[in-house]
Amino acid sequence: MSRLARIAQAVDRLTYRAARAPLGAPVIEPYLGYATPDGMIVRGRVLRALRRSEPRAGHGPIRRLRQMAALFLTHEIAGAEIRASAFGVATRSDPEGYFQLEIPMRPATGWAEVEVAPEGGAAVDCPVRVPAPGAEYGIVSDIDDTVIRTGAWSLARNLWTTFTGSLDTREVFDDAVALLERLSGGGVNPVFYVSSSPWNLHHFLLSLFDRAGVPRGPLFLRDYGLSVTRQGAAAHLGHKGAAIGTVLDANPGLPFVLIGDTGQHDAHIYRRVAEAAPGRIRAVILRRAGREAEAAEVAALRALGVPVEVVAHYGSLSAAAIVRRAGG
Repeated sequence: MSRLARIAQAVDRLTYRAARAPLGAPVIEPYLGYATPDGMIVRGRVLRALRRSEPRAGHGPIRRLRQMAALFLTHEIAGAEIRASAFGVATRSDPEGYFQLEIPMRPATGWAEVEVAPEGGAAVDCPVRVPAPGAEYGIVSDIDDTVIRTGAWSLARNLWTTFTGSLDTREVFDDAVALLERLSGGGVNPVFYVSSSPWNLHHFLLSLFDRAGVPRGPLFLRDYGLSVTRQGAAAHLGHKGAAIGTVLDANPGLPFVLIGDTGQHDAHIYRRVAEAAPGRIRAVILRRAGREAEAAEVAALRALGVPVEVVAHYGSLSAAAIVRRAGG
């Protein structure tokens, strides 16, 4: 069992002891959803209380550590009914409180709002990203060491940065913001984010992105809860690849640009994606981070006809050339 799995298991035990008693009506933490050709995918989690700790730079590392750790002390509700009454659709939360609803498609572009409510709790609006008809391509971006500085190639560095950081201290790369904004075409081309960070950080990451001007898009994060049998590198590779596959399946008419870094096997993951979806990947862009690029994987991507850029700074790229390449 990996160290990260042991940490997740310990947090689950603490959560169970701290929150066995009901604390009130169920609440929904909405996650950003996405559209498919057939409908809108609404996502979220049913909890006893929302955790919104947002430590500030003026706090010391110990206080920030406590506040960030509080995000993981959730009391999730299994088997709760969640209903989108306007559409006559309902489902139940899984053992970790997560749920997903497929809503019939309605005319919308940009961001649509779908109202859902847990049984016995208040309704909330869940945002869903619906690509514009004029979208030429989509973008899938890694988060750690691609958009924000994390040191994800080192578990110790990753955990320290995650648990002692704040909205004011976490560094968002300016070059990533500029690249994503340029590629998104002011929001016309949809952006999606994949990461091995846990779902507990969803609201924190959105707040961090909004403050820095990162284009908003659905996040595909990981559940480190009950299952600890498949952790570490294999689970990381499987999660990211599966998430990108979900995005491609949801947008069958769009080619994609994949953005990542050299610190967490992104070249390997993106090569597998390109092999599984021939012709769908128009370009791969990698930031040098922590270790050298996987030369064999980069060569394999290029052999598949996928242009690959490996750079120290995204600002060195010709955004215009990338946009032309992505749009075909």
